[in-house]
Amino acid sequence: MKKLLLATAVSALAAGSALAEEVPIGVLLGFTGPIESLTGHMADGAELAFREISESGLWLGGKTIRPVRADTGCVDSALAQASAERLISSDGVVAIMGADCSGVTRAVLENVAMATGIPKISPSATSPGFTTFDSGGLFFRTAPSDARQGELLADIVHGRGLTSVAVTYTNNDYGAGLANAFVESFEALGGTVTISIPHEEARGDYSAEVGSLASAGGDALMVLGYVDGGSNVIRTAWELGAFEQFFVGDGVFSEDLAQMVGVDAAAGVVGTVPSPVGDAAENWARTGEAGGINWGSSFVAESYDAAALLALAAQAAGEATPAGIAANVLNVANAPGEEVHAGDLARGLQILADGGEVNYIGATNVNLIGPGEAAGTYREYTFEDGQIVTITFH
Repeated sequence: MKKLLLATAVSALAAGSALAEEVPIGVLLGFTGPIESLTGHMADGAELAFREISESGLWLGGKTIRPVRADTGCVDSALAQASAERLISSDGVVAIMGADCSGVTRAVLENVAMATGIPKISPSATSPGFTTFDSGGLFFRTAPSDARQGELLADIVHGRGLTSVAVTYTNNDYGAGLANAFVESFEALGGTVTISIPHEEARGDYSAEVGSLASAGGDALMVLGYVDGGSNVIRTAWELGAFEQFFVGDGVFSEDLAQMVGVDAAAGVVGTVPSPVGDAAENWARTGEAGGINWGSSFVAESYDAAALLALAAQAAGEATPAGIAANVLNVANAPGEEVHAGDLARGLQILADGGEVNYIGATNVNLIGPGEAAGTYREYTFEDGQIVTITFH
C-alpha cells in the first residue's frame, strides 16, 4: 500500500510539473460576427504551429504552449478589449496571436496591449494606419497593408478596360482605409469613382444601399467589406439587376461565396486575397494537409506564421516573457539566418537553442518591414461553375 501511495504521489508531482511547464498564448479572433465562418480555420492554423512547437520537445527546454481562445466579434471593440483583458489578467498569456479585424485590433492594442506590454501579431489586420502607428515595438502583422491591395485592385479593374466603378465599403477602419486606397489609385489611373458609400454589417436588407449605388452607375461594383455584408450586397445587386461585374477585397473571400450569392452572380466576381507562392506555398500545403486543417481558407497561413513567430521569438529570447518575445520578433522573421519553412519549426528551434539565427520564411514568405508592416503576395481569383479559380499571383 505504501508503494502504491508513493507511486501515486510521484505521478501527481509529475503531472503538476508538466502543467507548470505550459505557457499560455492568446488566440484572439472574431469567433462571432461577420467573419466567424473564417476564424475557426484561422485559429486551427495558429494552433497547428503551437502544436508543432510543443510536440518537438525543443521549446525552452521542453515547455509546451497552451493556446487560449477569446472572441473579438470582429467589429465589437468593447468585447475585444474585455476578451484581451481576460486573456492577460485571468489566463496569464505572454503574447497574443491576433486580433483579426483592423478596428478591434487597434482598440486592443491602444487600450490593453500597450498598457500591459503584451506583444501581438495579427494575421489579418490590414489597415494602412498600422504602417506608421507607433506601438512601442509591440505590434506586428503577417498580412500586407491595404495600401498595396488598394493599388492592386485599381490595376486589376483598369487592366480590364473598365473606366467607372461604384464603391461600397464596410463602415470601419478596415473598409474606409481600403476604399480610400482603391479610390486614390483608380482615379490616378484615369478612372472615375461614381460613388463611394459605407454599409453596415449584419443587416438583413441592403436594397437602399444598392439603390444608391445603382443610381450613381458604373461599369462595375467594388465591394470592400466582410463575407456577411459583402455577400449580401452582391446578391442584392445581382437580383435587382444593378450590376453584373463585381470586384472584392480580401475580407469578402470565402470558399462558400458562390453558394451565398448564387453561382451566376459569382461568375462576375473578381477578388484578391493574400496568398503564398513558390516553395513556401508547397511546404504550407503539405503541412496543412498533414495537420488536417482547412489550410487554403483566408488568413490561415498568416495565422500559422503569426503563431510560429511568437514561439520562435521566445526561443530566441531564451524565455517566454512579453518583453523577450517583443524584442525578438524581427530578429527571427528576417535575414540573416537559416531559412525555416512551415513544417520545419523543430529545426528552427534547434538552431536557436544552439545559438544560431533563423530567417523565418514560413507559410507566406514572411518579411516583416519593421513593426506594423509586412510584405506579401496576393492571389487574384474568380469563380467558374461556383468554384474558385486562380487567375494569377501579384
